[in-house]
Amino acid sequence: MRQDSITTEMGADDVEEDSAEEVQVLEFQLGPETYCVDIEYVSEIVDKGQLTAVPNAPNHVEGVMDLRGRTTSIINPKSLLSIDEEGESKRIVIFDPNKFEDEAATGWLVDEVYQVVRISMDDVEDPPLEKDDSIEGVIKRDGELVVWISPVHAIE
Repeated sequence: MRQDSITTEMGADDVEEDSAEEVQVLEFQLGPETYCVDIEYVSEIVDKGQLTAVPNAPNHVEGVMDLRGRTTSIINPKSLLSIDEEGESKRIVIFDPNKFEDEAATGWLVDEVYQVVRISMDDVEDPPLEKDDSIEGVIKRDGELVVWISPVHAIE
């Protein structure tokens, strides 16, 4: 009987170790830094094409583009996040409109898209600024910091 209780206790410990939630994130470059968003928000990645300017739009709106018959607003997250305008923006991360309250089609202009990475929630540290809802956390990986952004809160 004693052996069963030890086995049960060990089993409970193993469950705790394996229960760390994993999430897939898309990593991309904005200026000199690496950022990421939860892959569940991303519908596709496209090359930067011709954008049409929108008169009287906020500074962070670069313009709009027609993406498969739907007008998509293209946002410059560097403006939203106060990032230096270093680097040429070449790609657009298109977000799933169903993930946003207003169901607007939006995309972020990014310098480069790197990869989709699976991360453990145990590796995510709390954001340094508690007032900023747009930052989900910071991930330490390969000696670098990756800032995890919430596209829903960053655009609001």
